[in-house]
Amino acid sequence: MSRVVAGIDNCPVWAPAFGYLGAAGCVVLANWGSAWGTWKAGMGVCKMGVDYPKGVIKNIVPIVMAGVLGIYGLIVSVILVQSITPPDAEQNTSYSLFNGYAHLAAGLCCGFSCLAAGGTIGVIGDVGVRCFGMKASGGKRTWMTAEGADGGDAGGEMGGSGDAVSQEDANKLYVGLLIMLIFSEALALYGLIVALILSQHSFSCGK
Repeated sequence: MSRVVAGIDNCPVWAPAFGYLGAAGCVVLANWGSAWGTWKAGMGVCKMGVDYPKGVIKNIVPIVMAGVLGIYGLIVSVILVQSITPPDAEQNTSYSLFNGYAHLAAGLCCGFSCLAAGGTIGVIGDVGVRCFGMKASGGKRTWMTAEGADGGDAGGEMGGSGDAVSQEDANKLYVGLLIMLIFSEALALYGLIVALILSQHSFSCGK
């Protein structure tokens, strides 16, 4: 039975609406961030693949990290939906406004964190992989190097040592790129942790 305190119904029949809003907002915002990051980073990888095809597989990391953001939203949304109890035959519910507000806060926390992380991963991935391709190729197009061209077009004797130096500098840039991506992904992880903690706080009427 719904409990009324000081003229306020703690467990109205519309209380689950906040929980469902939290679950829906979480998965939508998380997928938005995931799609945003995949879109931006994917454009960078495609552009880099024109100049330096060898680095396409190596620089697919930003796209993978952006795709994980959608999983965070899915996990939190499933937990929130499973915590929502429907009204009984007499239109009474044990799902309180406290639960609804907590679940809404959990969904928004995880969703917006994944959205921010997705944008960060996308921008860093886009710029980072393009710069990696330019550095590794020495600023040359693939048809101007030995890959896909005649050996004479590679630059002769200067090609060997120059390519080695460019590759070493590109690897240093790649390490920095990975560190930036890891800390960008951590933004979503922080939101996931807080959302899981919020989802554990509950108050049920009639208990």
